[in-house]
Amino acid sequence: MSSKKEESGRGASLPEIEMTALHEIASAVTSSLDLEEVMKQVIAILHEKLGMERGTLTLLDIKTGELMIEVAHGLEKAQIERGRYRIGEGITGKVVAAGEPIVVPNVGKEPLFLNRTGARRDIDRHNISFICVPIKLDNKTIGALSVDRLFEENISFEEDVRLLTIISSMLAQAVRIQQMVEKEKETLKSENTQLRKELKKKFRVENIVGESKRMADVFASIELVSQTKATVLLRGESGTGKERVAHAIHYLSDRADGPFVRVSCAALPDTLLESELFGYEKGAFTGAVSSKKGRFEMAHGGTLFLDEIGDIPMSTQVKLLRVLQEREFERLGGTQSIRVDIRLITATNKNLEKEVQAGNFRQDLYYRLNVIPIFLPALRERKEDIPLLTDYFLHKANTDNGKSVQYVSDPAMDYLMNYSWPGNVRELENAIERAVVLCKGDTLSPDLFPIPGTKTHPVLTGMQAPEPFKDIETLEKESSLTDAVENLEKKMIAEALSQSGGNQRKAAKILGVTDRILGYKVTRYGLKGTP
Repeated sequence: MSSKKEESGRGASLPEIEMTALHEIASAVTSSLDLEEVMKQVIAILHEKLGMERGTLTLLDIKTGELMIEVAHGLEKAQIERGRYRIGEGITGKVVAAGEPIVVPNVGKEPLFLNRTGARRDIDRHNISFICVPIKLDNKTIGALSVDRLFEENISFEEDVRLLTIISSMLAQAVRIQQMVEKEKETLKSENTQLRKELKKKFRVENIVGESKRMADVFASIELVSQTKATVLLRGESGTGKERVAHAIHYLSDRADGPFVRVSCAALPDTLLESELFGYEKGAFTGAVSSKKGRFEMAHGGTLFLDEIGDIPMSTQVKLLRVLQEREFERLGGTQSIRVDIRLITATNKNLEKEVQAGNFRQDLYYRLNVIPIFLPALRERKEDIPLLTDYFLHKANTDNGKSVQYVSDPAMDYLMNYSWPGNVRELENAIERAVVLCKGDTLSPDLFPIPGTKTHPVLTGMQAPEPFKDIETLEKESSLTDAVENLEKKMIAEALSQSGGNQRKAAKILGVTDRILGYKVTRYGLKGTP
């Protein structure tokens, strides 16, 4: 064990050694947000630069009221665990109680020195001095910093106390930063818990609106399958609420605290879908500058929802089948098998049975996915739910847009009840929100609903209302054959866009044309859609 006097004899003066040590300690304090890591560095500097042994940081546990050793140099784990004191107990306890430093020149002659850790049992305690200074934060003593020194006549304890007091003030700031980090973690944890509670509330079965017999069957199915791990296949037209049902199943299951990961298979090009699902390793393809987790890995411990499952290519179907069978896969460009624990929910608006017969969908995968099918009815099949849905969307639109529309007129409700709603619930929601935004009073009237096939539309200043669609007989009487064909084509494209929620790619599949041709037609006829 070396003293500061011995260190100074190696070519550096005592003040230079202290300044160097303080500089290194200041750098250590600002180098990390991890208090334990900071303390390990500080105590190592005390040992190597200043000849101080068994440097120990003791902090007050507010919950228990005990002083506990956080970090110590030269002590074993068992010795650290024994280092517990009550305030006022032993030298360390008295330093914290009084908020003043204490120096014990010879621990062998001091009855208050407890040696509770047992670290000095096998050495000559008559040659050891013990120095302990308080650590204060906002004028409150929160712990203590202590060190051992070889007892020598020429050692200035006042100088050591001054130096350790400076160091303890640095450590107090490190403790403050640690407390701020822990508080931020607790805040984020609390916010995350609250968000999960809100999600559970938002997607519970009670928030899926409907009282019809068809929806009662859906609710019963959700309650039943949510308590199992079976794969679920949601069937139904676009806009019927398949994603909301998937959320409800997840948040009613024992995986509610796990992730819910959604993938729209139709929205991703075939070349990207596989890497999105399974991830890839660095260098797997041009542009893969780093490894990336796929959605299967992201959903580990939770639920993976694959929407539009009927649109995935045959090559991806093969890999998906293997994951369902073996619960493992490899990333693109990788060789290591990755096991996942997921609950799989899929959805489609296609007739998978016909797709299997046509050779577009693997039969074995179909049987793997179709374990528990849930059929969501189209809105035209449960029109008795339209008044409930209208009230729900009216309230939501008011909240979202700062409006205060209170009523729906009887003619407007007749309008809503008699329309076929090819876009289902999604189309109804959009129609209600649009009507609320355009409404100038407190009641929705029929002219606020620009529904294809109707005779009235909202008219705004500087905005021309679209012409209503006409049947083929009227078209033939009023125009040439070319005009009639174009009008009919425009009507069919508009209907397809309505069914697909404005998605041109889906609309092209409905009409049996290419994306490029449909994009050209949409531009030509001035229709609205998203590529």
